[in-house]
Amino acid sequence: MSNFPKISVITPSFNQGQFLEQTILSVLGQNYPNLEYIIIDGGSTDNSKEIIKKYQDKLAYSVSELDNGQSHAINKGFERATGDILCWLNSDDMFMPDILGFVSEQLKLDTAHILTGNCIHYSESEIDGVKSQGCNTIHYFEIFSLLNVDFITQPATFWTRRVWDRVGKLNENFHFVFDWEWFLRASNSGVIFTPVNRTFALYREHIGQKTGTGGDNRQQEIIDLYIQFGQLENAEVFKSMIVDLKKLKSRTIRILRKIIALLLPKLSDIQLLILLYPSKYKRIDIKKLTSLYYVANNN
Repeated sequence: MSNFPKISVITPSFNQGQFLEQTILSVLGQNYPNLEYIIIDGGSTDNSKEIIKKYQDKLAYSVSELDNGQSHAINKGFERATGDILCWLNSDDMFMPDILGFVSEQLKLDTAHILTGNCIHYSESEIDGVKSQGCNTIHYFEIFSLLNVDFITQPATFWTRRVWDRVGKLNENFHFVFDWEWFLRASNSGVIFTPVNRTFALYREHIGQKTGTGGDNRQQEIIDLYIQFGQLENAEVFKSMIVDLKKLKSRTIRILRKIIALLLPKLSDIQLLILLYPSKYKRIDIKKLTSLYYVANNN
């Protein structure tokens, strides 16, 4: 095992029994020889406990008990973890094949190093079938600032023990953007980020997904995060965009847009916002405005 650094994978879980077994199999199916797999279940009332019990002999540790939310559950897992390389994989996501072996070869264990790859976002339904789209993490690092946009896909991200020791545990005051907040703290502490052009994971989008149902609570956490990291202008622009993007859907604005489109047929939402609310948006750098629009329009 000496040639294979220990990799600790934490799976936080709560009432995701319809997906959990696929997640577990995607981890165990890596056939990585030095795996420490830990499942922290928040006291599920569906069939999750039975599924976990089915694979108990292949787990380093598991527990099913009430917790204070996802970030708390993940922190509980990392308190148990002893790996050289760390990550967490939510109970509705999956790893692509042979990823742990690749990651073990790429991460520099003697440095505070984060490795992040691409992720396939997909959904399944009886009506629409399977829908999927990829991402380009290297490109995102080139065009976005992490202070503006949460562009790092968490299930496709791994890091060395030195990162966790330096940055510390997840902020349990956040329930939606705790991964973004942790990556920002890592960046501010001088951690090395390496994006690679390889697909690491599948990110499942579904009706019960917490990110998709966060609504106003998630938006408020984003505002709080901007304020925490000194991005007061980001917070104010983001708040304005949330309000104004809703106005763009009004009947009056839709009619006005059709009229404007006769002169400006390729008018984007951002251009329309600048046109309608120049005092708010004209003074903002267009690259930054685009980044904040991306966040506002996806939350």
